[in-house]
Amino acid sequence: MADGQEKDGLSGAAGEADRRLAALEAGRRLFARECRFIAGTTAEALPPASLPEVAFAGRSNVGKSSLINALTGQALARVSHTPGRTQQINFFDLGGRLMLVDLPGYGFAAVGRRQSGAWTRLIALYLRGRVRLRRLCLLIDARHGLKESDRRTMTELDRAALSYQLVLTKADKVGAEALAGLTRKIAAELARHGAAHPEIITTSAQTGEGIAALRAALADLAEAAPLSTPTPLR
Repeated sequence: MADGQEKDGLSGAAGEADRRLAALEAGRRLFARECRFIAGTTAEALPPASLPEVAFAGRSNVGKSSLINALTGQALARVSHTPGRTQQINFFDLGGRLMLVDLPGYGFAAVGRRQSGAWTRLIALYLRGRVRLRRLCLLIDARHGLKESDRRTMTELDRAALSYQLVLTKADKVGAEALAGLTRKIAAELARHGAAHPEIITTSAQTGEGIAALRAALADLAEAAPLSTPTPLR
């Protein structure tokens, strides 16, 4: 390799590292802001879409509430050990810059077909009407991988041309080798879905794994911080 090419390569790698560090810091600063519960509602009574929104969806008991609490560092979302407990759409205002939206879980047979169908329609109504929805984080339990209910959801998101990103949860419950194999398998399947973001983020609400990376990804979707408003550090 010529000296010039080697220097360019090193410069490019350093630049990429700097960009990654800047993104992680932006995510940390954004999620250091106060996050407030705004409303728990149905699709027929949604609050105005005043901020960019990021929604969290997944099978019942996938760990949505635990992940939201880990991201914000606050006990915002109620963690239940009873799958199917959350039956409404919950909105959380993150520092006036981003709205976090906790959608009801899907795919748990014990709640009954009628109620499960009602949740599916509720989510569909929400997704259809939110013009400021920037991305949907589709949570997948790392212990179980993709289920048919996840695949159906991904197909519907592709049809709606709605950007979504897969987030593996409960990574601390899976060995490193098995987790790496699962990620490769899901990535290969994900490549066939046109609306899917290519990066899969692996997280654990218990150990904090992947939380900083997910914060960074979401910070890129938020409104810019007002220049006159300082960001508290923590």
